[in-house]
Amino acid sequence: MSAGPQSEGQSRSLPEVHGTVTTSQFSIWRRMFAFAGPAYLVSVGYMDPGNWATDLEGGARFGYKLLWVLVMANLMAILLQTLSARLGIAGGRDLAQACRETYPRPINLGLWVLCEIAIAACDLAEVLGAAIGLNLLFGLPLLAGVLVTATDTLLLLWLTRFGIRIIESLVLSLITVIGVCFLLEIWLAKPAASLLVGGLIPWLNSQSLYVAIGILGATVMPHNLYLHSALVQTRRIGAGDPEKRAACHFNLIDSIIALNGALLVNVAILILAAAVFFQHGRVVTEIPQAHELLEGLLGSTLAPILFAVALLCSGQSSTMTGTMAGQIVMEGFLNVRMRPWLRRLVTRMAAIVPAALTVYVWGQQGTFRLLILSQVILSMQLPFAVVPLIHFTSDRKRMGAFASRPWLRGLAWVVAIVIVALNVRLVALAVGEWLEAAGPYRWLVSLLVVPLAIALLGMLLWIIFEPWLPAWLRRMGRVPIAVPKPVLAALEGPMYRKILIPVDHTDRDRVAITHGAALARTYGAKLYLIHVEEDVTSRIYGDLSSTAEVEAGRRYVQEVVEWLRQQGIEVEVAVSHSPDPKEEIVRLARRIEPDLVVMGAHGHKGLQDLVFGTTISGVRHALDVPVLIVSGGSS
Repeated sequence: MSAGPQSEGQSRSLPEVHGTVTTSQFSIWRRMFAFAGPAYLVSVGYMDPGNWATDLEGGARFGYKLLWVLVMANLMAILLQTLSARLGIAGGRDLAQACRETYPRPINLGLWVLCEIAIAACDLAEVLGAAIGLNLLFGLPLLAGVLVTATDTLLLLWLTRFGIRIIESLVLSLITVIGVCFLLEIWLAKPAASLLVGGLIPWLNSQSLYVAIGILGATVMPHNLYLHSALVQTRRIGAGDPEKRAACHFNLIDSIIALNGALLVNVAILILAAAVFFQHGRVVTEIPQAHELLEGLLGSTLAPILFAVALLCSGQSSTMTGTMAGQIVMEGFLNVRMRPWLRRLVTRMAAIVPAALTVYVWGQQGTFRLLILSQVILSMQLPFAVVPLIHFTSDRKRMGAFASRPWLRGLAWVVAIVIVALNVRLVALAVGEWLEAAGPYRWLVSLLVVPLAIALLGMLLWIIFEPWLPAWLRRMGRVPIAVPKPVLAALEGPMYRKILIPVDHTDRDRVAITHGAALARTYGAKLYLIHVEEDVTSRIYGDLSSTAEVEAGRRYVQEVVEWLRQQGIEVEVAVSHSPDPKEEIVRLARRIEPDLVVMGAHGHKGLQDLVFGTTISGVRHALDVPVLIVSGGSS
């Protein structure tokens, strides 16, 4: 059903594709292939254009000496993404949903705002990367390239019609192109093997610390933790511990392979910068500059072309996961579902506007600084995703037998402490630069930054110590998660033989089913209950999921059916998955041929209809049967 705010019982991660990939194959290789995919979608965030900026700077300024930072960051990423996948598989929630269930509303609103800013920052890097790639390949002006990138919104929405496997395959193809391009670049650069080994020895000084923190912030992406915990729920697994344990095992293999592939790409970028720019004493301050220098330093016209193709593929592959991440955090934190095209447009506009202004005012040099800034913003949000993830996956009430063991919790907390410490240092350095650059307006920057820093610190402290706070304080402002109770009352109404009732697991069902039951009981009619799943997961993965919320929704429908049958009413249920509930309801209605359609009114008006969509009007105009529209006050 089209909806704005959803009921707690209805919400599930990416409903459009939720549980649409079966994993019941007998062959171990076929099962592994069935589980493969979510980590590859996540891995593109670890090789987006923001990573290029930090890797190029690290290699060009310090040679191979920061290779160990990439390896350490990749090990951290594997650990955190594995915990994220376990939360989705064993806990039946994505990270945003778990936060909504646990924290007070003000904390959730703050986390949601931070997530949206992080996603916009990531999208900003993707916009700039794709625009620079188009400029290098086709000579398209940067400003025009930034505007052209808005069209990939339509491409992504079109691809979701074919299912999650098509999107996963396309992303994997782009990753393959990136990897092949850089393998050829490394072959042309011919780096020294002895220097590569030396780069694995930890080394830092005051100058390389900032770059090292930037590499870490660009590598471990906060929104990927939300995304992965939802994507794993697109696989249909059993409800028992053995099935969940097998799913965790296969997802671990998927994560190790995918994230190590991303590591190879980042290592290749840093090695290329070290072998070509550092060895020749050339300082790189912008991505197009690296492209221009490659041909002269390597003596090959192929090198800059490969570089530009890889950059364009990097921007496009990363942008495909931005929409899903945005929908996950909005639905998870706010329990609000927005139309996918509008969700994508809002996210992309939040990136295009600053990108276009930067290109217009400061040109290419400004784009490089903006890329670095986007990584600083991502770094600021990282602790607010990592700490809740560790808490949730350590909670035996939530995770059962899959709760993290003491050694794993200890390792995760070490990673969290390192990330928090390095990111605090990065933010401090960034703020210091802002204050120095502000000049006479330093007081204004301080006035804006200091209160914000205090608020963020307070929120982080709450999240860290939340499990040990008094129960009454933890419950304050918490949103309860409950499935609406079945209808227990009925009203009289006119007679019909077949009555169709679309339900969406919200309180609107109560009044719609009440009217339908009254009509059916009075005249002996048969009820047809239909529900259309339309969120991101269901559209891509279908009806193969079995998470806690999915099971709760099924129990809800079953309770309604049982109560209706106890009243002597004949009932038939149909659950469908479609990005357009109006079309699906019309399709089912034409197949069933009801005498009456009963629908609960959602109460949207004006702008809300644009944002959340309209279903009732579309159904009413498409069918030739009476449509009874009821609201909470109807009689």
